[in-house]
Amino acid sequence: MLQVVIVVVKSIVTATLLLAAFGLMTWIERKVLARFQFRPGPNRLGPAGVMQFMADGLKLALKEEIIPTAADRFVYLLAPLVSLTAALIAFAVIPWGPPIHLLGQVVPMQIGGPNIGVLFVFAITSLGVYGPILGGWASANKYSLLGGLRSTAQIISYELAMGLAVTGVLIAAGSADLNTIVARQYRLWFIVPQIVGFIIYVITMVAETNRTPFDLPEAENELVAGYHTEYTGLKWAMYMMAEYINMITVSALATTLFLGGWHGPLLPPELWFLLKVALFMYFFIWLRATLPRLRYDRLMAFGWKVLLPVALLNTLATAVWVATAQ
Repeated sequence: MLQVVIVVVKSIVTATLLLAAFGLMTWIERKVLARFQFRPGPNRLGPAGVMQFMADGLKLALKEEIIPTAADRFVYLLAPLVSLTAALIAFAVIPWGPPIHLLGQVVPMQIGGPNIGVLFVFAITSLGVYGPILGGWASANKYSLLGGLRSTAQIISYELAMGLAVTGVLIAAGSADLNTIVARQYRLWFIVPQIVGFIIYVITMVAETNRTPFDLPEAENELVAGYHTEYTGLKWAMYMMAEYINMITVSALATTLFLGGWHGPLLPPELWFLLKVALFMYFFIWLRATLPRLRYDRLMAFGWKVLLPVALLNTLATAVWVATAQ
């Protein structure tokens, strides 16, 4: 019974922190982008505009909810919920610190720890892509449908390379358990022997989250807003929540797989984990401020002709290295 209570508490705390981080990240992104563009950014609500994201949340909650008359109502309402739910569940297996002792029990710093943690994250995040696809199809809008179709084509262009980039880490660690992978990096982070896999993963994780320069399913200059053109209020906010929480999840997974997880000197392990994830989040914002959106056909060609062959070669080289080392 105590274990069930602990899992429930960890689930509530994790979901609350992720949702709070979403709001805070919207404020941080606006402030950082403003600095890149030599403007003040939010500076009215609270010190340095820190309450701006609360005002945005209140505005979205009170905004009129509009459903197109020709839309498939059930799928239209279900789509953003699919994206948000998948984003929250995917983080459940990420270890953000070493186990602690609580009430006579060893409590892992994660909601669940299956021995196939990496595969669990990939499976859940793949389901989250159905949100944009279903939302685009159900909206009865051609721009939305094109955005959903782009999301479908985009996922098959980067998912293979992403999986192969991570395969090198699994071969080197000899396990798909995230805790084991972190433990294997006690002395040497996998970013060193797996630098090629790390670069490929970073590129594909940007595509995974539909962020610039891979935000083709939205592409406001071509598709108005893409798959969420017909969404307003809280339904639109759920898509934004899913996007930012996915950014946190893929950043946390990159930290776990390549940067030693919560390992680090002097500072508490949880703080090390947070700092590494924050570094990736800043990288997302930096890309948005720096790079233009890629042309659609160039993304497809880059995914199939560059990322996939390089990822295959990296996996082969890692397998040979591990086999000869034994």
